[in-house]
Amino acid sequence: MVKSIYVGNLPFSATEEEVRQLFAPYGAVHTVKLINDRETGRPRGFGFVGMDAEDAEVAIAKVNGIEMGGRTLRVNEARERPMPHSRRVHG
Repeated sequence: MVKSIYVGNLPFSATEEEVRQLFAPYGAVHTVKLINDRETGRPRGFGFVGMDAEDAEVAIAKVNGIEMGGRTLRVNEARERPMPHSRRVHG
């Protein structure tokens, strides 16, 4: 089963390939997605990595707190975003 890992405080210059190489020593990296601002297209400084569950646990422990581009990475298991409440129109 693939587990999604949140990677925060990334340098804005980070590339998907650099993030992939950071996690690769701990197992197969299935996906890397860096998040950009919808309006400006500029990086937002975080992303997600998909790895097998066992490898993800090790990768989280090893990569959390290391420095990349002068920034200390925050790495943990990604959580599902809660669905926004639908707004009803009363009339």
